[in-house]
Amino acid sequence: MEALLAFGAALLTLRLAGLLGGRWRERRETHLLAWSAGLVAYALGAAAIAAGAAAGWNEGSFRAYYLFGGLLTAALLGAGSLLLAGVRLAGPVALVYAGLAIGVAVAAPLDAPVEGTAIPEAQEHLALFPARILAIVGNVAGSLALIGVAVAGLRRRRLGNTLLLAGFVTAAAGSALAGLGAAPTAAFIAAGAGLLYAGISATR
Repeated sequence: MEALLAFGAALLTLRLAGLLGGRWRERRETHLLAWSAGLVAYALGAAAIAAGAAAGWNEGSFRAYYLFGGLLTAALLGAGSLLLAGVRLAGPVALVYAGLAIGVAVAAPLDAPVEGTAIPEAQEHLALFPARILAIVGNVAGSLALIGVAVAGLRRRRLGNTLLLAGFVTAAAGSALAGLGAAPTAAFIAAGAGLLYAGISATR
């Protein structure tokens, strides 16, 4: 069940990323491109969960999950929100951060082998610096940006921003429960994907 939930979340989020990508090609608004990239990362992180739950975790699936789900999703979604609010510096900063995140996720040594079907805990496999520190910085900054911009825009886009907030909080709760196993996390990932889909679709 956990594999199906995560796979469904990946498909749904990829669909929304494609819609936003198409909207960006029409309007050339950079926040749409950042949101699309963030949702692609979310989808790939969910796909890594599905693969790990279905076939067992290994180093490749763990690194993919950590890169896309742990390092990039919140940071890129937050950058998109800042760009929507007119903070142009968010674009270059997000590009630099993404390059650094890719390098760390690919090159950081693992402290222990990755195995089993439950989502591996980062603290068991990665050192605090730089991998886990970078994830903390990216997630905190991205979360604050997304939540701050959504709250500030509640009066103008009440429904869309409320759904965005609900989706982001739900997805974050799933990440916090990762240590309990794939099943509860996959359910949160799927619910978060649905809420983000509805929220971004309602946010013009």
